[in-house]
Amino acid sequence: MEEMKSRGKKWLYWFLLGVAIIIVYKALDNFNDVMSVIGKFFEIVTPFLVGIFISYLFYMPCKKIEEALQKSKLKWIAKKSRGLGILIVYLIILLLLIILINFILPVVLESVVDLINNIQNYYEIAIENYNNLPEDNILKSDMVNDAIQNVQNLDIKQYFQLEKILAYVMSAIDAVTGVFDVVVAIIVSVYILAERVEILNAIKKLAGALFKEKTYKNLDKYFNNSNEIFFKFIASQFLDAVIVGIMVTIAMSIMGVKFAPLLGFLIGLFNMIPYIGAIIAVAIATLITLITGGLSQAIWMLVVVIILQQIDANIINPKIIGQSLKISPLLVIFAITVGGAYFGIIGMFLAVPAVAVVRILVEDYIDYKMVIKKAQKMSIKGEKSC
Repeated sequence: MEEMKSRGKKWLYWFLLGVAIIIVYKALDNFNDVMSVIGKFFEIVTPFLVGIFISYLFYMPCKKIEEALQKSKLKWIAKKSRGLGILIVYLIILLLLIILINFILPVVLESVVDLINNIQNYYEIAIENYNNLPEDNILKSDMVNDAIQNVQNLDIKQYFQLEKILAYVMSAIDAVTGVFDVVVAIIVSVYILAERVEILNAIKKLAGALFKEKTYKNLDKYFNNSNEIFFKFIASQFLDAVIVGIMVTIAMSIMGVKFAPLLGFLIGLFNMIPYIGAIIAVAIATLITLITGGLSQAIWMLVVVIILQQIDANIINPKIIGQSLKISPLLVIFAITVGGAYFGIIGMFLAVPAVAVVRILVEDYIDYKMVIKKAQKMSIKGEKSC
């Protein structure tokens, strides 16, 4: 009887293995069709994935507002705190979008259009100023001369045609934000936020059933720490970027720098990328100011922006962020470089919180190993004493 069961298990094993091989072979043989089906599936579920992502981003603000409303003396507010919290968050986001679309974007786009329409003239002025430099000037090197000769005959403006840029932007928007998809994503995010406690409890229950107690506790710990680091970093960096952008725009406008709103917006946006972002944005702003306003204005602009960034780095940023993520600047630069290489701008933004989470994992692993080694040494000493 036992022998028959053993043979049956072997036959079942080989049968399932054969079926798996056939499935894999057929999938590879019809690879394009399989990929088409997978692509279609992801196209269908994209609104749901976007809704999950939106609910994740809004989870912490909704939670904080709900906790504040639960302390209200009015019973109906405390009772409806979750729904009111979601409504308040979405109203705030809507208000910010209205401000962005009606007040900020028109000014920035006006600067972009002006820059695009005059970029050929600025380029020709820069070349003329370069040709007027003395022959013994440090900038008149063979390498610089060769680079200028290579681009001198190019029509720079053709690469910055507003129609082409707007066409690319609209194509990207059409590809990912159809009206129906946006509505579905928002509805999904609202439902997830409304039922977030039940969803989290279900996930925790499933994790508790699948993993051992120690593993479950570690997963819960790292999940909570990761969320805290992510939200703290993104929210604080965004607020800091807004403050820096406003300060730089006002300072440049007072100095009469051309395209001040665009350059302020650029510096504020790139300020969200630690260390490297500020350097890149200031370098671009300095170059544009040098071309449009001359050397003197570019130097003064650079000095003022550096002073403002130092005020931000030493006073404003620490006040907003509070406790530092305690990551080495060298590690931050490495993380941003790798994140940017693999995932572009998004990777540069998210590299720092990702590294902060990895640092926690590594430190806990090292502490765990040190505890084991200490226990082993104590055990060896105990055996020797006996």
